[in-house]
Amino acid sequence: MAIEVLKPGLATSVQDAGRPGYYHLGIPLSGALDQQSLVLANLLVGNDEGAAVIESTLLGPELQFDAPALVAVTGADAKIKLNVNEVPRNTAFAVQAGDRLGFDFMKLGARMCIAVAGGIDVPVVLGSRSTYSLGAFGGFNGRKLLAGDRLPVGVPSATARAGRTVQAALLPVLDKEVVLRVLPGIYFHRLQEVSVQSFFADTWTVGSEADRIGYRYKNGTPLKFHERTPPFGAGDDPSNIVDAGYPYGSIQVPGGREPIILHRDAVSGGGYAMVGTVISADMDLIAQMQPNHKARFVEVDMAQALEARAERRRRIERLRAALSA
Repeated sequence: MAIEVLKPGLATSVQDAGRPGYYHLGIPLSGALDQQSLVLANLLVGNDEGAAVIESTLLGPELQFDAPALVAVTGADAKIKLNVNEVPRNTAFAVQAGDRLGFDFMKLGARMCIAVAGGIDVPVVLGSRSTYSLGAFGGFNGRKLLAGDRLPVGVPSATARAGRTVQAALLPVLDKEVVLRVLPGIYFHRLQEVSVQSFFADTWTVGSEADRIGYRYKNGTPLKFHERTPPFGAGDDPSNIVDAGYPYGSIQVPGGREPIILHRDAVSGGGYAMVGTVISADMDLIAQMQPNHKARFVEVDMAQALEARAERRRRIERLRAALSA
């Protein structure tokens, strides 16, 4: 079977659990920005947790199915319409041949995962079906979806069934203001003490430059770096360094003005000082932030970061247990 894209929505693409193992070659993780929503959507329709889904941003696509299928939509809060009837989020529902699935603008949150039993069956590239638009490979023809695209769907598992749902208590909370835990980076010492204090004290606002590559934050106090003689190979601005690798979730502040958090499609290195890294357990929160949403940064140490990662794994285990019951 196949799904036809009637309207692509905004920045809609095929994504799965991602493409680890190639960062040293300049190829980022890619994959769904909200990994917990990816896992939940796939579990609801009986797929492997990392199966390929349709990821949409702010405004979902309009899709038409040429055969019966089982679908689940997770992530951001938006009205979902199957033909003329509204269907629930976070619940597996059946569609018939000829049915149309559409979405309103997302009221809260910024990304949805649309899973279909059997998974979106695009070719595997470097171990993943995820789209990496900057590299023009993976996903559907290496790009965002366009009207007229036809997405092939794999064979559903024997466990796929309509009506599977999850308790609200197990769902991630969507909010317009979040706390992001940060592990100070190897260039954190370059910040003046007054800027260390303001970075964690201020409330920052998501700018319009917020996509799969990175999120820019504004309306905080500009950061001041210690003056120094630029080393050979670095730029003249105090925020410049000799080129280094960027970890996933790293925070750079070009010119000290607006922090940028690098996300799953970001480049793997460059010449800006990394003042810290948002811990992996909080990266899904960033994926659901719309422009003008608010964030505060909170400093944590490695032990706290590892415990947060372990707690995130426990939450996903609870999801697995609930949906397999």
